[in-house]
Amino acid sequence: MSEVMHNTQREFWRPPAPQQSTADAACERCGTEFMVGSRFCHVCGTARQGEAAVSARNWTRYLEFHNIQEGLGLSTASLIAFFLGAVCVLFTVATDWIYSERTVLEWQAVQAFRIQALLGAIAAFVAGILLKKTPEAKD
Repeated sequence: MSEVMHNTQREFWRPPAPQQSTADAACERCGTEFMVGSRFCHVCGTARQGEAAVSARNWTRYLEFHNIQEGLGLSTASLIAFFLGAVCVLFTVATDWIYSERTVLEWQAVQAFRIQALLGAIAAFVAGILLKKTPEAKD
């Protein structure tokens, strides 16, 4: 049989998830019964109890775009505008570390950079507010 499957990926041959009790046989989200050896619900994709506990310890999931979007309740365009505004504010704060002023003319130029960055931040935040999805009223 191994001669038939020449170029298979190694992950294909991973053993199934360990057998779990019958109390864990149904999905919490949709109530569908898990398939034997599956780690996720085949209907909604929710992880089993054991898998959810392992993934809950993984702090990098908070850095994923869709998790940030869901946590803040923003649309994609609104979240991108929020990030652009935050970058503009960080640039404004970082100008002290980037530039050193020796004359009044240099100081004025740095202040002009700061003003432009803050105006960009204001524009990005306003765009984010305008692009935010509002919940639709249910009749």
